Amino acid sequence: QVQLVESGGGLVQAGGSLRLSCAASGRTFRNYNMAWFRQAPGKERGFVAAVTWDGVTTDYADYVKGRFTASRDNAKNMVYLQMNSLKLEDTAVYYCEGRILAHSRNWSEYPYWGQGTRVTVSA
Repeated sequence: QVQLVESGGGLVQAGGSLRLSCAASGRTFRNYNMAWFRQAPGKERGFVAAVTWDGVTTDYADYVKGRFTASRDNAKNMVYLQMNSLKLEDTAVYYCEGRILAHSRNWSEYPYWGQGTRVTVSA
């Protein structure tokens, strides 16, 4: 089992950058494939990015590809999402999620997620 706590959200102007962090507890964290999802007001939670247990393979939604970078540090039990060139439509609550099985783009297939961190992009 793993517990996840996101941080790093905030208010940023369009074109700016933020780095989200996800702190994981549990000795088996290194076995988990991790992903980031986001949920804007009135919308479904959607896939943003994923990174495999070893940090070697990543996957990105088309709408963040080239702007966001997912990474992890298993020695520190941390997962990161570097967000550059932020757009108004990136405004959402961002969630870090984890699972043992191969990563999925469906948030409900992850048994573990945190409380989320809010990102607001202003004009």
